Amino acid sequence: MKLTISTASARSNSTWILGPALLAVFALVSGNVLIAVRAAEQTPPGRSLGIKSVPNLRDLGGYKTRDGRTVKRGLVYRCNQLYHVSPEDMQKIARLGLKNSFDLRTFEERQPKPDEVPPEVSVVWLDVLAGAPGAGPAQNERLMQNPKEANKVFGGGKADEGFKASYRQFVSLPSARHEFRKLFLMLGDENELPAAFHCTTGKDRTGWAAAALLTLLGVPKEKVMEDYLRSNAYVIPMYQEVVDKFVEAGGEREIPMTLLGVKQSFLEAAFDEMEKEYGTIEKYFSEGLGIDAARQKVIRDLYLGQE
Repeated sequence: MKLTISTASARSNSTWILGPALLAVFALVSGNVLIAVRAAEQTPPGRSLGIKSVPNLRDLGGYKTRDGRTVKRGLVYRCNQLYHVSPEDMQKIARLGLKNSFDLRTFEERQPKPDEVPPEVSVVWLDVLAGAPGAGPAQNERLMQNPKEANKVFGGGKADEGFKASYRQFVSLPSARHEFRKLFLMLGDENELPAAFHCTTGKDRTGWAAAALLTLLGVPKEKVMEDYLRSNAYVIPMYQEVVDKFVEAGGEREIPMTLLGVKQSFLEAAFDEMEKEYGTIEKYFSEGLGIDAARQKVIRDLYLGQE
């Protein structure tokens, strides 16, 4: 890892002539990235890249927009936390040529499980939930160890309601707006790409970030929702043993399935909040995140191409 940049302020308030050897290294790295991109082009959009240690690692590219353009591949990836990555999988991640890994987790989540990335990748911390005291992710993990207590806190549909409220916070919480602004500005800078962004399971904070970006680019809402829901296929199997033990100890099965999965109603809550507060995705970016129309056009021009 090159360095760690903490931008969670809401919480902590020439030309060079290359010698033959360097040219050979550059050609090798560029070749690896090209191979990775070409391989991704054979994968339907939204599918896992098949990296076992990071099963929810997916390219956001490949989707068609309403006006017939295509989101470019090999620029931005969404994923679950980059922790306990095997050496073999680390080599696969290195071939993506990432410059940045944007970590959307809270301090309590990332401190015991810091990002594990190739040496050339910078880790940028964006604590989306910094402004939410007792933010849920770390607490949810603890409650999974106490099924009876979890039944009291999350049973009877309370987990669903809690998630809907959290998704609304992704839109309205000041720290969320502050950190998502930084994320999208950096994702809109070609010098910072390729990049990946993630939270713990890569489905909620990551899910909204991916949905907002794809929507801004003009991907139809049904495809945005399809991309979002695909996390269920990659996250839940990773925790099957945890789910089974939770149920065996007296926990309601629906609780871990809700905590570890995604539902259409969750993302719809975020979109509802966005539409209620701003009306359109463009106004969410301009008024909510302070990313004006000119900068939005830069983002679209960067990510959209013809096939």
